[in-house]
Amino acid sequence: MSEHQRDLTGYGAEPPHAAWPGGARVAVSLVLNYEEGGEQSVLEGDAASESYLHEIVGAPPVVGGRDLNVESMFAYGSRAGFWRIHRTLAAHGAPLTVHAVGRALEQNPDAARAMGAAGWEVASHGRRWIDYRDVPEDVERADIARSVRTIERLVGRRPVGWYTGRTSSSTRRLVAEEGGFLYDSDDYSDDLPFYVEAAGRPHLVLPYGLDTNDFKFLIVHGFTTADDMLSYLVDAFDALHAEGADRPRMMSVGMHCRIIGRPGRIRVLDGFLKHVERRGGAWVATREQIARHWLAVHPPPR
Repeated sequence: MSEHQRDLTGYGAEPPHAAWPGGARVAVSLVLNYEEGGEQSVLEGDAASESYLHEIVGAPPVVGGRDLNVESMFAYGSRAGFWRIHRTLAAHGAPLTVHAVGRALEQNPDAARAMGAAGWEVASHGRRWIDYRDVPEDVERADIARSVRTIERLVGRRPVGWYTGRTSSSTRRLVAEEGGFLYDSDDYSDDLPFYVEAAGRPHLVLPYGLDTNDFKFLIVHGFTTADDMLSYLVDAFDALHAEGADRPRMMSVGMHCRIIGRPGRIRVLDGFLKHVERRGGAWVATREQIARHWLAVHPPPR
């Protein structure tokens, strides 16, 4: 059983007015998932190679051995894709939140330093990029603590946000018990932040998005071309922008170094940011900024 109680009602017909800074209609959160080097590998003591979210969709893992093709596709993300995304964001002066896997940062400290130097928020994406559903609780607790120490050491600042992605039933409680976090993003159920109870106290959740996420390039019946994703992001933003005249909303855009960092896909990021700039009415912010705003303007219930 999960400690996560299902809530199918949420804010209902009358969500709160977000009151984003500057009267923005949409708070846009750009998120880069930095995972390369933290995926499954026998080099890390795993039973098999990685089989998820790479260019050969549906390929089975190599049990007991390495898949050098898959390893090199992940390496592309850290070697080339990361820097292409870095340049694109710098050209727009756009803020970013990184969901950083601790082990991945350890294997490319230059990228970690670049994140800190750019002023990006670096949130934790766990110690390893694995499925934590069957990981013993004591191991997961230790991994949470270790990921925090790794980010603080390599980036220069402790993470205040959390996103596992493939959680256990205990993840949220363990994150709350660790302390020091403003929010977690292991949720996809709303267009606004909300509070739940975790470890016996109010806990802020900033919902994430998998529909507005480049991972759909690497799943069956997902995005095929850059136009597919760009068109979808523009449609999502414009719909939220229209709704935001009365009820401002939040929009997350999920990215990965090895996916949107490819030459044939990078114009999605550039094109979307140009559209947002032309349209106006957006607050492009880190998730930390959004969380701090929500905590101040919509504090948790007593």
